[in-house]
Amino acid sequence: MTKILIAEDDKNIQKLLRAYLETDYEIVQVYDGQEALDYIKDNVVDLLITDVMMPRIDGFELVKILRQRQYEFPILMLTAKDTIQDKTIGFTNGVDDYMSKPINYQELKLRLLALIRRTKVENPQKLEVGNVVIDKKTYTAHRNGIEVDFSKKEFELLYKLLSSPEQIFTKEQLLDSIWGEDSFSTEDTVKVHISKIRKLCEPFKDVFKITTVRGLGYKGEIIEK
Repeated sequence: MTKILIAEDDKNIQKLLRAYLETDYEIVQVYDGQEALDYIKDNVVDLLITDVMMPRIDGFELVKILRQRQYEFPILMLTAKDTIQDKTIGFTNGVDDYMSKPINYQELKLRLLALIRRTKVENPQKLEVGNVVIDKKTYTAHRNGIEVDFSKKEFELLYKLLSSPEQIFTKEQLLDSIWGEDSFSTEDTVKVHISKIRKLCEPFKDVFKITTVRGLGYKGEIIEK
């Protein structure tokens, strides 16, 4: 089931959103932007609904940080701020869609369906690379009875590289995206994890590989189309 994270400090709106959406989606609720960042850092999210005006970190800043950290799931912004200027800020920061309060819940459902269809997150827990299945639920890669287990960070790194094959990610981008900007980890941490992933993925070397792009970073390459 598609998991939607809702960041909204109004508890009444949170109640209504859950009531309207929980039959179709897995709903997780937080009450400010910092809580949203903390949750996303350690959990898989398929779509984010966020308010603008929230304590600690507002919606605009939340979206900006998530896009800087290379999170690509769709984001829908709910807000009472309905000016073109506000919408421009939201879309510029990386919002995919925008709805004004008071919320029309029938329209919200339609917009969510469109976002999910557009970004192909109907089955977000698995990535198929050739005949290898990369499974987010179990942190494993498997095919034909061969299964390899990864640590959480190893898996997240592998999943990111293989989700955007041929895209080059710098060590800094990977560090911020997987470990977070506040982490004490260094770029050497990325290098060590890449080395571990390559060894673990030896059984699948005919399907994909992780390539070092000298002076730039790393990319995933699909060998078997």
